[in-house]
Parts: sequence; structure tokens; C-alpha cells
Amino acid sequence: MLRAIAASALLAMPFVLAFFSGGYFDEARLWALLVACILLALVAVTTAAPLPRGRGGMLALVGLWALTMWTAASNAWAPLRGPAFHDAQRLLLYAVWFTAAVPVLRSRSLARAVEPAVAVGCALVVVYGLAGRLLPGLIHQTHGLRAGGRLDQPLTYWNAEGTIAALALVICARLAGDGERRVATRVAAATACAPAGMALYLTYSRGAVGATAVGLLVLLAAAPDRRQLRALVVAAVAAAAGAVVAAPFPVVASLHTGSRLQGVAALGLVCLCAAAAAAVTWWLAASEASGRLETASLRLRALRPGLAVAAVALIVGFVIATASAEHTSASRNPAVGAQAGRLTSLQSHRYAYWKVALGAFRDHPLLGLGSGGFPVRWLERRSIQESVADAHSLYVETAGELGLIGLVALGMLIAGIVISASRSMHADPALAAGALAAFVAWAVHAGLDWLWEMPAVSLVALALAALLVAQAEAVPRQPRP
Repeated sequence: MLRAIAASALLAMPFVLAFFSGGYFDEARLWALLVACILLALVAVTTAAPLPRGRGGMLALVGLWALTMWTAASNAWAPLRGPAFHDAQRLLLYAVWFTAAVPVLRSRSLARAVEPAVAVGCALVVVYGLAGRLLPGLIHQTHGLRAGGRLDQPLTYWNAEGTIAALALVICARLAGDGERRVATRVAAATACAPAGMALYLTYSRGAVGATAVGLLVLLAAAPDRRQLRALVVAAVAAAAGAVVAAPFPVVASLHTGSRLQGVAALGLVCLCAAAAAAVTWWLAASEASGRLETASLRLRALRPGLAVAAVALIVGFVIATASAEHTSASRNPAVGAQAGRLTSLQSHRYAYWKVALGAFRDHPLLGLGSGGFPVRWLERRSIQESVADAHSLYVETAGELGLIGLVALGMLIAGIVISASRSMHADPALAAGALAAFVAWAVHAGLDWLWEMPAVSLVALALAALLVAQAEAVPRQPRP
């Protein structure tokens, strides 16, 4: 009972933070940290072995705590003590939360609840954000000026909102294709794909769209059966339909002035798309149960390697194309705001941010600039007149601010999660597939934006990672020869 309460509180935390600017500011983070500490104390008292037992889980936990302590230590040489302190505070929240979540999710029944809980939480955030556009007379929201009409509520940052929509799509696609779930769960998951697709489009976040594509490819590789393939197609079509019905209405697509009836019309159309996805999923589930449709695995030897190559090609291609576009004259003034053309353009200033951060790593390879030091370095070395607080990449910013020691700690965290994911897939692929795919989607987008600074997003990723770490312990150790 106590574990169920702790699990509910831990899984609810990121979505509560979503309605407090994503937990970006210190007051919300401090309250979340206090709750996480209480839950950790409760778990430690009621659990016989609160620490991970597997090598992957221990590596991930040690890496996260090492990253936290190194971030705190960097206050000693960081050029700006305030940002460095806030970074350490945020990492402490992550470390405490993750430490509490792993032992709680060892129970398979609680672990099985993670995907539905994440899907419901993401859907609530998405629906609230859309409500301000589809029902502007009933739901009043304050839209950020910097968003330029992009969907940013309630997190207040459009790319973070895009990540939530991406995670919703990947998890819902998995739930819709999981034959071990109830038909009602599968139908509800497919229904949520249409509003998630609309929200993803309205953020105009290219990174989130790319992360969604990578996550869906990984999902099919992790669960290569006909049931999952059909669900993935339904989810993708529903998401695309949700995006298409939003595009013709300026009030919805970009917050331009116009009749409120546009929002009502878009709401009606997205509901039709959701209902169609639900009906198709119900028919598919009934046909699979009766034997009219096969549910066997896709026996294609090259499927997983091919999907892996496609996912890597998407990531590498985006980075190379972004770097190339940076050198064109047009890329000096990339399109901003709610413009559909952003989704077909690679114009960005990210390469300039990355170049400055990597230059800092070259100059300070061991210690880095100190946490929160990137904006100072940017003002010293920037090539464009723009004020930027982050390098827009977890990995590049870690290199620039925390040096090789910080990179090693981050690498330990990710390596531990990868090892645990491999063992979890061996133990229970049906349970691990969705968590693995969604975590990869987050990890890809975290390499292209400052999502690590947004607890409402990163705690969702850590919940999926905690599931993988906890369930990896279910794999029996092989006896040594």
C-alpha cells in the first residue's frame, strides 16, 4: 500500500510541475525536492534493499549522484554562482527522485502502471495546452511573447511542450499495440494520438518531430510484431490528421485574431479523428482476438538493424544539415514564431551555440567553465547578437560547463540505463519496449535543446529509466563457468 502511494506521488510530480512553468523556477523545484526527500525516506524505511542490485542500475545511480555532486562542486569556479546553485538544486531533485523511484518500481504491477500513468499525464498537459486555443472563450491562458504564437502552455516553453507531445505519441502507440493490455486501454491510447499530434504540430518544434520519428522507429524495433505495427500506423495517421485539421485555422495555428468558431471547428474535427482512431483500434483488437488478424512477430532478419540505422541516420543527418545551414546567409535569420515553414527548414543558431560550448571544452577540458557558465562564454565569443542562457544540448553543454569529469558522470548515467534496458528487454520485452522507445525519444531531443533544465520533462524520462533499471533486476544472473 505504501509503495503504491509512493509510486503515485512520484509519477504525479512531473505533471504537477508542468503547471508551474515546468518546474523551471526555484520555488516549485524546492517543493518538489521536499516531497521527493520525504518519499525517499519512506521508501528507505519500508524497503529491505533500496539501492539497485544490478550493475546497470548501480552504474546509473552512481553516475547521476556523481553528476549532482560535481555540479555542486563547480560553484567554486563557476563565473555565475546563482545559475550554478540552481543547477545543483535541480540535479539534487533528479537524484533523490530517481533513487526513490527504482525500488518502488520493482513490483511488476506498479511497473505496469508507469506507461498508462505517463500517457494520462502527458495527455492532460497536451489537452490543457490545446484548450486555450480550441475553447478560448472558456479557457483563458497567458501566452508567452517569446513563443510567437507557438503552443507553450502550461510549460511556458514550446519545445518542452513538443517533447511532452512526442512522449505521449510514443507511449500511446505502445499501449495501443500491447496485446497484454485491456481493449479499453488500447482504444483510449489510440484516441489520445490525435490531440497529441495536433499539439506536436502547434509547437512547431522540429526537434520534437524528429524525436518522435526516432522513438517510433525504436518502438517497432523493440516490439517487432504485427499488432504493434498496426497500432503504430494508426497512431501516426491519427497524429498527422490532428496536425492537418489545425493548420487551416489561424486562431488555432498561430493565435492570430479571428472568430472563436475556428477553435470550435478544429475541436470538432480533432474529436472526429480521435473517434476514428478509437474505432479502428477496437476493430483491430477484436479481429486479433478472433484470429482474423495475425499477431505473430515480424520475422524480418534485417528489421532491427535497419530500424537502428534509420534512427541513427535521422539524428546524424539533422546535426549535419543544421551545421551546413548555419553557414548559409539565410540561416543568419531563421524563421521564428508559429510558422509552418519552420518544420521544413533547418535554419537555426544551434550550431553557433554548440561551437562556443565546445570551444569552452577545448580550453577547459577537465573542469569545464563551471555549471551555468555558458551564457558568460557566449557573450565573450558569440558571432550573432543574441542573448542565450543555454547551449541547447545536454551533452554539449555538459562538456563545456562540467568538462571531462561531468561527461564521464553523464556517460555513466546513460550507460547504466542502456545496460538496464538491455537486461529488461531480455526479461520482459512487452513491459520494457515502450519505456525504452520513449526514453530514446527524450534523449535525442535533449541533445538538441535545454530539456534537462525542465524538470517536468526530464522527470518523465527518469521515470521511464527507473522502470528499466528496476525491471532489469528481474533477469536471473548467469552462473559463471
